[in-house]
Amino acid sequence: MVGILASRIKERFHRPVIAFAPAGDGILKGSGRSIAGLHMRDALERLDTLNPGLMMKFGGHAMAAGLSLEEARFDEFRQRFGELVGEWLDPAMLEGVIWSDGELAMQELTLETAELLREGGPWGQAFPEPTFDGKFRILQQRLVGEKHLKLMVEPLGGGPLLDGIAFNVDTTLWPDSSVREVELAYKLDVNEFRGNRSVQLLIQHLWPR
Repeated sequence: MVGILASRIKERFHRPVIAFAPAGDGILKGSGRSIAGLHMRDALERLDTLNPGLMMKFGGHAMAAGLSLEEARFDEFRQRFGELVGEWLDPAMLEGVIWSDGELAMQELTLETAELLREGGPWGQAFPEPTFDGKFRILQQRLVGEKHLKLMVEPLGGGPLLDGIAFNVDTTLWPDSSVREVELAYKLDVNEFRGNRSVQLLIQHLWPR
């Protein structure tokens, strides 16, 4: 669970994160997630070199790591790790950059395109699934579950009506009936429901216009 928590905090705030949970006997187990520009395992290795014994054990790779330490040394770890990250990271790296493969033409917003993209995988960290961007008019918006935003949109320049979903939105901001137009960063996906297949936008980021 701490890994999921760390991932969500990292995605929301674009910061390296280590989340901890008690493991019993005065021990904390942590799970870390990083951003581009900070190699998480290398950072922990350097921390261990500078502060021998601060961590009981650690391991991982560039974007994720795990560790354990004594609960009594948590404040010390927090301070030392924060100092190290502050030295290693340029402030510009914390601003966050959303990379897009561009805007799809109206005739490309189709089930056929989504299926071709699905077949183009497997996608992974070194070969990420394409992300597109575009400006849309909101026709419908509502919450699904507790904090997933379901949209029906159409491209501002005209085009097909499209379903979209954004997971784990800030429900203090969405839905907002005053927002009529939005800019989206999204992945094109195939939605399968009761034997029917349709194109769907998996919304990664959205900004009111």
